Amino acid sequence: MITKKLLIACLLIVLLPFALSGQTKNPEDINNWKGKTIMYFSPHPDDETASIGTLAKLAANGNKIYVVLYTTGNKGSRDLTMTSERLAQIRKKEDKESLKAIGIPPENMIWLGYDDGMLEYVPEKELCEKVCKLIRKYRPDVVFSYDPGSDWMQWHKTDHRMAAFVTLDGARAAAYHLYFPYHRIYEGLQPYTVTDYFFYGSREPNYKVDITDFVQLKIEAVSKHTSQFGSGNFKYVGPEMDEESIERIRKRAYRGREDDGRVYEKFRRLRESMSF
Repeated sequence: MITKKLLIACLLIVLLPFALSGQTKNPEDINNWKGKTIMYFSPHPDDETASIGTLAKLAANGNKIYVVLYTTGNKGSRDLTMTSERLAQIRKKEDKESLKAIGIPPENMIWLGYDDGMLEYVPEKELCEKVCKLIRKYRPDVVFSYDPGSDWMQWHKTDHRMAAFVTLDGARAAAYHLYFPYHRIYEGLQPYTVTDYFFYGSREPNYKVDITDFVQLKIEAVSKHTSQFGSGNFKYVGPEMDEESIERIRKRAYRGREDDGRVYEKFRRLRESMSF
C-alpha cells in the first residue's frame, strides 16, 4: 500500500526536472553551448568570416572548433605580380591570424589542399570520403556548412556550391558503416550521426545569433584577410590592411543590426538526422 509520504516523494521526483527547467534557458540555444565540438567546413580560407562572430562567441564559451578548408585559395587575386604558390602561403597565414584572433588555434585547422575554383572537378567520391572520415574521427555535435538549400538547390559560386553538397553527403555517409567500411576496419572509426546543422550563406534563414558583444572582434578577424577584402586584392604590399578598407569592413559588420539595436548573424538551422 502506497503511503501519503511515498506518493508525495514520487511526485517530487517526477516534477523536479520540469521545475528546474524553468530556471535556465533552453540548453540547445547556441548561446548556452559549452564543451561542444563544432566542425566548420569552409571552401576557402576566408569563408569563415560569414560566421566569425558566432565562432568567436562559441570559442569564448569554451567550445572546441575545428575548421576544415577545402581549398588553398590560391587563385583569388587581381594583383598581376602574384603567383598561385605565393598567394596560397599568404592566405594560409591570413586565415591562421584571423582564427587566432577569435581563439581558434592553428592545430584546429584542417587543410585539404585543393586548388581554388577547381573543387567541382575533383571526384565527388573522393571529397565525400574525406568529409565522412573527418566526421567519424572528430564526432562533432554540430556541423557548419554553406547552405545547399532545402526543397530547392540554392545557387552559390563555384567551390561554395560543391562544398555545400559534398559536406552534407559526407555527413550522411558517416552514419552508415557500409560506406567506406575501411574507416572502421583499419582505423577503428565508428559510424557517427550528425543531428545539428547550421547552414550559413542561406537565403532561407530561420535562426539568428546575437553577436553584438563580438562585433569588434569580428572586424579585427576579417581585417586579417588583407589579400581579399581591401586594396591588397589589387596590389598586395604586405599583411597590414589600409584604414579605408578596415572602415568598409566595419560598416559591413554592422549591416546585421536590427531594430532592437543588436547585431546578428543568420543561419538555416536543421536539427535532425540527414542520414535518411
